[in-house]
Amino acid sequence: MYHISDVKKYTRCPHLYVNDLMSDKQVYQPFVRLDEQVTLLAGKKIGLKAPFFLGEKNDTCDKSFNALKEYEWLVKARFEYKQLRVKVPFLHKVNDGWDLYFLYVGLYPHMDDMQFYCDTVWVLENNHIKINNIYMLHLNANYVRHGELDENELFVVGDCFYNGRNNPSMNVKEAIYKSLKDISGTLDEMDSLDIHHMSEPVRSNKCIQRQKCKYYDKCFPHEASAPDNSILTLIASQHKHDMYKHHIKYLKDAQLDLVEGSRQQFAQIMADKNNGLFIDKIAVKNWLNNITYPITFLDFEWERFAIPPYDGMKPYDVMPFEYSIFKLYEDGHYEKKVYLNIDDDRLDMAKHLIEDVGEKGSVIAYNAEGAEKLRIAEFARVFPELSESLLSINERMEDLQLLFTTGSIYDTRMRGQWSLKVIMNMMNDKSYKDLDINQGMEAVFQWRYLDRHDDSVDKEKIIYDLKKYCAMDSYAMMVVYNWLVKIVDEI
Repeated sequence: MYHISDVKKYTRCPHLYVNDLMSDKQVYQPFVRLDEQVTLLAGKKIGLKAPFFLGEKNDTCDKSFNALKEYEWLVKARFEYKQLRVKVPFLHKVNDGWDLYFLYVGLYPHMDDMQFYCDTVWVLENNHIKINNIYMLHLNANYVRHGELDENELFVVGDCFYNGRNNPSMNVKEAIYKSLKDISGTLDEMDSLDIHHMSEPVRSNKCIQRQKCKYYDKCFPHEASAPDNSILTLIASQHKHDMYKHHIKYLKDAQLDLVEGSRQQFAQIMADKNNGLFIDKIAVKNWLNNITYPITFLDFEWERFAIPPYDGMKPYDVMPFEYSIFKLYEDGHYEKKVYLNIDDDRLDMAKHLIEDVGEKGSVIAYNAEGAEKLRIAEFARVFPELSESLLSINERMEDLQLLFTTGSIYDTRMRGQWSLKVIMNMMNDKSYKDLDINQGMEAVFQWRYLDRHDDSVDKEKIIYDLKKYCAMDSYAMMVVYNWLVKIVDEI
């Protein structure tokens, strides 16, 4: 038996499908928080009424077929064709056919998951289930929670997909049937696949589409073991593998007519030609000259909720649960502060943030424009009485990441990556590897135990680990800042 996720993996790459099949199954941790029984919550929007059929895991297809005869509404009914098993969110009996509702737990359903919709319809069609209309049931981006959840306002029922600008575009049913195809051949290939005698993996654009495949390093171990200055570390390059095949092994030897010419690529190539380090001294010095003491290095950790749990929040809003600060003074000494909340303590957090940052000096964050500035602006929107003080922090904020993403500085040990962890690992200092929590999402997963008041965990240990991890981010920024000052002074 296959699921649509299996077909999607196989279609992208048979090696992805097999590696996932053979790997140890881990407990799935969603990146976005979804505590509610969203299917039944959404059902209220479309008029779901008892009695209705509610499918369960391991249901037989016969059970779903019998439900077609007995119920007006089917929820999570399972159907199969050629061993492909699908779970259908909502089917509603209308005249001589069925209206199909896809549940998209997001704000704007686009056409990028068309295979899921098409494969579901393909199975239903081959089970001779007549489909009248097809709708998308999704979250309302404009809904703001006040008091109890309002299911009618929380969800939107539409018959169109959205385009890249989040405007309604193509009709859902029209788009699905336009893309619908017979996948019998793919399923037959999967049936006959010998997972123990597969050909060697061949690198293609599918290996890195959207994001790098999690088995990329397993399929191409020579890349992971390549030296720091390998041509394979050249960022955003379409031709680095061609150069590598033609025995161009190092950044310094890059064939310039095959290089796109971005500032980051220039910095990488020049770093390899300059004993591993490139720095645009004028750009870095100008950036440093804008920094004033005391310098506050600020980092947030936050959770993202699909369905807003508290007043003033929208679907997919973010709620910070922790921040850390290292405040560096001109004489070289520094202070450390960490704030961690467990429930909805946003107001208290905002007040403490204003007090801890203070009114003087620069504030530095890593990816400030995409993270810390947004969090502070959200606080200002929710708590207008604190808006002036909060937004003044943003006015003093500088983005440390900017120096790296603009190619103003590059060290070949970064291997084409720009994260704070990668840069910090170059330093002869503390390391994220020494922490029990050493990734942002792991911090979120651990905080969920606290927020859900789970008594089966060691809460004191989680709190200790969370504070150490968040503090490491702000400490790392201070270390990198001092490294930049030292480099500029030495040149």
